[in-house]
Amino acid sequence: MARAKRHFIPGYVWHITHRCHKKDFLLKFAKDRERWLHWLFQAKKRHGLHVLNYMATSNHIHLLVIDKGERGVIPNSIKLIAGRVAQEYNVRKARKGAFWEDRYHATAIQTGEHLIQCLVYIDLNMVRAGVVSHPSQWAICGYNEIQRPKERYGIIDFPCLMNLLNINGFENLKESHYNWVAEGLKQNDHQHIVKWTESASGWEARVFLKR
Repeated sequence: MARAKRHFIPGYVWHITHRCHKKDFLLKFAKDRERWLHWLFQAKKRHGLHVLNYMATSNHIHLLVIDKGERGVIPNSIKLIAGRVAQEYNVRKARKGAFWEDRYHATAIQTGEHLIQCLVYIDLNMVRAGVVSHPSQWAICGYNEIQRPKERYGIIDFPCLMNLLNINGFENLKESHYNWVAEGLKQNDHQHIVKWTESASGWEARVFLKR
């Protein structure tokens, strides 16, 4: 039986997680995480994906995006990124089989304090894993882009993020973001929190539109 297609409601912010097949560490090398970042940029360029934060770990990825109503942007972007990363990896390794878990998880995120908490949750992912002591030490993450914006190939939609957070001016965003993460580190609250990564399938009637 074919699965129902996912339909994202315009205006909602979504936290998307996608794990490697059987939670294998298929993104353990920096070059593979960099290819994921490359295709994330291509999704932004080709499909108009609006990214608010991101993180590529050794065996899964996090994306925080907003649906602005452009039809198919989020699913088409995920399809592009996941497909190209898997294809390149399998060709290089002479490997066959699935690279990603069959389905990615999408959780609706409220704006305001809920959005700030999710931003910090993503930023502290590798701190929770015990790999680094500060998110700035992990290269492929939105924390570094917010604190040190790229001159080229930027991923994050800063105007959109500032609008959602009701912050005027990039320097204010940068300072606020730094302080939020610093507070998260101080609280040492680095345990996995199910609400940020659970599948939305349990409450699809509320946040997904069905055809």
